Amino acid sequence: MPKDQYLYSKEQLLDRICMTLGGRVSEEIFFGRITTGAQDDLQKVTQIAYAQIVKFGMSEKVGPISFDTPQPGEMAFDKPYSEATAQLIDQEVRDMVGNALRRTRDLLMSKVDLIEKVALRLLEKEVIAREDMIELLGPRPFPEKHTYEEFVAGTGGMDEDTSLPKGLESWNKEMETDEKKSGNKKEEEEKAANKN
Repeated sequence: MPKDQYLYSKEQLLDRICMTLGGRVSEEIFFGRITTGAQDDLQKVTQIAYAQIVKFGMSEKVGPISFDTPQPGEMAFDKPYSEATAQLIDQEVRDMVGNALRRTRDLLMSKVDLIEKVALRLLEKEVIAREDMIELLGPRPFPEKHTYEEFVAGTGGMDEDTSLPKGLESWNKEMETDEKKSGNKKEEEEKAANKN
């Protein structure tokens, strides 16, 4: 289970937008058309983009300003900004999402062969596990964080003890050993393939 995160950088939010646009862009690339299937994703992307600009002050053109906007279910009678600012915000959102679409398209086009491998496995098995992804794509280019210590890092107060209880200190070692073996096996296979 991923750790709850309350602070996001501008780059993390832009990456999240690209990730969310992956399905829509994949439809364009692999099927040559788009469907209504990405509606929820587009709604999330739009919310993230507006939040970056209106709430988090992450737009150079609008500036480091956080506008008080109504919460879902609340009625809004007046915008807390002018019509000119509203148009600027809308344009910034369009630009942000357009740039993310291009970035996502470029990324997926550069990985078509890997995406097709995953698609074929999905047709074969219908559901694939983490191990399948490692087999098809290789280990992640960065280490995975899944230890208890990493999970709770920064979540407790200064006086709160988040250390592992006695008897559980090595619960995660088996998983780390299996991952290293999987990574080493993949490296050996690649070396053998390169020799041929």
